[in-house]
Amino acid sequence: MSYYQKQKGKTLPVATMPSTEKNPSHVPMWIGVKVAYAIIAMCLFPLAIGGYWAYGHKYHGRDTSQFVLALTSLLVIINAVSSFQIYGMPMFDDMESKYTKRKNKPCPWWLRSGFRAMFAYGCFFVAVAIPFLGSLAGLIGGIAVPITFAYPCFMWLRIKKPKKYGIMWWLNWVLGLSGMILSVVLIAAGIYVVIDTGIEVSFFKPH
Repeated sequence: MSYYQKQKGKTLPVATMPSTEKNPSHVPMWIGVKVAYAIIAMCLFPLAIGGYWAYGHKYHGRDTSQFVLALTSLLVIINAVSSFQIYGMPMFDDMESKYTKRKNKPCPWWLRSGFRAMFAYGCFFVAVAIPFLGSLAGLIGGIAVPITFAYPCFMWLRIKKPKKYGIMWWLNWVLGLSGMILSVVLIAAGIYVVIDTGIEVSFFKPH
C-alpha cells in the first residue's frame, strides 16, 4: 500500500531538482526516498496491523463515536484532495508545456490555475456522469497493474541489456512476469465480480 500509493509523490520532483556533474540530483533524491519510505512504513504498517488485530475485516461503526467517524471522513477527504494534485501533475505539466511550445512564452499563473480548474471539473463531471464506474474498479485496476509492476522491469531489460541469466536478468524477468500474472488474476477476479454482482447502469444519477 505504502509503496504503491506514495511512490509517485517521491519520484515526480526529480525533474525539478538542480543537477550538475559535481552534485548530481540522484544522490540527495535517493536519500530522501529511503527516509520517506521509512517514515511511511512506520506510520502505515503499525496502523494496518493494529487495526486488523483489533477489528479484522469488519467496520465497527456502531460502537464508535460520531466525532471519530467525522474526523476519519475529514482525513480521507484531505488525503484525496492532496493526492489528486500529485496524480494530476503529469496532465498539468503536459497542458502547460504544450502552451509554452505553441506560444513560445511562459504559461501565466492565471492560465495554470484555469488548466487545473478545468481538469478538476472534467474529473468531477465524469464521476457524476458515470457513477457506476466504481463497479468496474477491480477490472480497471487489474488492467493497469502492469504499468507499475511489469512494464518497468521489461523496459529496464530492454534499455540496460544486462548479462543473460545473471542475477539482475532473472530478478527483472521474475518480477515482470509476476506482475503480468497478477494482472491476469485481477482481471479474471474483476470479470467474475462484475458477472456475479452485475452493474446498475445509470447516467447522471450518483448514489
